[in-house]
Amino acid sequence: MTDIVNIAGYQFVSLDRLAERRDDLLRECRERSIKGTILLSSEGINLFLAGQRLDIDGFLECLRADDALKNFHVKQSLSDRQPFNRILVRLKKEIIAFGIEGINPQQRTSPKLKPRELKSWLDEGRPVTLLDVRNNYEVDLGTFENAVVADIDHFRQFPDAVRKMEKLNGEAPIVMFCTGGIRCEKAGPYMEQAGFDSIFQLDGGILQYFEDCGGEHYDGDCFVFDQRVAVDPQLQETDAEVCFACQAVLKPEQIASPEYIAGESCPYCYKTPDERQQMYRSMRALQIRSIVSPLPGSVPYDNFRPLNVPRRFDHYQLIDFLSEFHPHIGREVWQSRIEQGFILLNEKAMGLHDAVREGQRLEHLLPATVEPDVNGKIDLIYEDDYLVVVNKPAPLPMHPSGRFNRNTLTWLLSQIYDHQLRVAHRLDANTSGVVVFSRTRKVASSIQPQFEKQTVVKRYLVFVHGCPVESEFTIDLPITDQPTIAGGRRVSDTGKQCRTDCRVLATSSCGEYALLEATPRTGRTNQIRIHLWHQGHPVVGDPTYLLKNRMSATQTLSINDDPMCLHAWQIGLVHPESDATIEFTAPLPCWPQMTDAGVSFQE
Repeated sequence: MTDIVNIAGYQFVSLDRLAERRDDLLRECRERSIKGTILLSSEGINLFLAGQRLDIDGFLECLRADDALKNFHVKQSLSDRQPFNRILVRLKKEIIAFGIEGINPQQRTSPKLKPRELKSWLDEGRPVTLLDVRNNYEVDLGTFENAVVADIDHFRQFPDAVRKMEKLNGEAPIVMFCTGGIRCEKAGPYMEQAGFDSIFQLDGGILQYFEDCGGEHYDGDCFVFDQRVAVDPQLQETDAEVCFACQAVLKPEQIASPEYIAGESCPYCYKTPDERQQMYRSMRALQIRSIVSPLPGSVPYDNFRPLNVPRRFDHYQLIDFLSEFHPHIGREVWQSRIEQGFILLNEKAMGLHDAVREGQRLEHLLPATVEPDVNGKIDLIYEDDYLVVVNKPAPLPMHPSGRFNRNTLTWLLSQIYDHQLRVAHRLDANTSGVVVFSRTRKVASSIQPQFEKQTVVKRYLVFVHGCPVESEFTIDLPITDQPTIAGGRRVSDTGKQCRTDCRVLATSSCGEYALLEATPRTGRTNQIRIHLWHQGHPVVGDPTYLLKNRMSATQTLSINDDPMCLHAWQIGLVHPESDATIEFTAPLPCWPQMTDAGVSFQE
């Protein structure tokens, strides 16, 4: 049932009290449940609206009660649904954007040619040049037979297009046309100023021609600026659609194309999977470069670190809570920070003996914080609607902790993505390579169990001291969960069983070094490093697990140190959407220690 009336109209007329008029029109439309768009400016009004017949008639009666708009004319058509989502009344500099001074349709326009008179000219075969001044995406849906098109993507480009139209200035009159006539009100006088003769504009545009003459001499449909997308010569909605991604107007044959994916792509913007990945990589590379130059944590800033109060500290005095919660800092240091006003609750400084309550989130202010420099050369490996996979450089911590907050992988990526990425697994700050993130909680519920159940295949490249006796070997030794004083871990009979499969890929001529492929079958902290260290083959550049079974208190390398030669090379997992196994590979690292030893890698 076609009970929705669609109206379109404009009038160039001097208007004042624009804000007051806007409020009045917005109220009238809302009271009558009319939706669409009204543009107001000092040069006039332009509107596209839809609603029930009585509501539209009542609105027009109210509009025409204004002396300035008493002769306001609209074109009407019917539809079986409301083609607009909401009502907008906007104040604009121009009711049709053109950007050329001195064009005033209130004072003068080109002569108007009635639709029936144009049809008569065309029926007679009278010499005439039809000029379509609409945008290219509108022309693609239909235009008059043998029409010349302006070849523009926006009406502001029309003045430039006129400079290419000199050959049109002949003896035949030029009849320009657009959807409803408003663009011709400015295009005609501009062409006359540019020296063109015998310019006419189609009165009421294509829509008025359809209403008066039908579709004779016109090929196709007419684009309209609402959810109908296009109407045919009978002013009925067609099957045309607009691409969600690129806003291209699509005909039925384009909608039937395999490159049309609703809400995602169309033949105009479709990209192959490889092209999409290259596009993502280029875009993310620019974003990352802008974020890490300079490194955000290396510029002094006020760092607010959270302090969440556990249940066991409920009703503790602040100084006692901090001293017991983080005893490594020391009670005297905590007292000094409280007295300096650096412990906050709801942005207010707390006192030494203020009581804390379970669940409170305090903030520890560290003014003028400067973090150690890190390697910010993060590269995107893969991205889709489900996963983000990056090649993490080293040294770069994964998460904020200790001396690092903003100079961390998760914080840097949070500045790029407008939603929280969920880390599927972890790498040491000194380890480079593949890191997988889930884009939503639902995706994480599919990805995370794969890591927990150890069904994910992980392959590392590791450059070690010494040459293993066997070309392939397995290390099956338990590792304790309890950290040492230095923060590392050790092989221990009381630990959890761990297994690492290793394969020798290359060795140095002197026999002092070897390049291995290591595949951890379990996922313990520092597992590969500890297993190889225990076997007498510590990782080259490892700051913690040293030669001769020694352990250092150093955990994180500086940006100027030689890198630790451990690289998360490949990860294979089941994609959460396709259920297909997908493998991600990080480019091979450039380790100077390996180059110095004369070892090269060939897979």
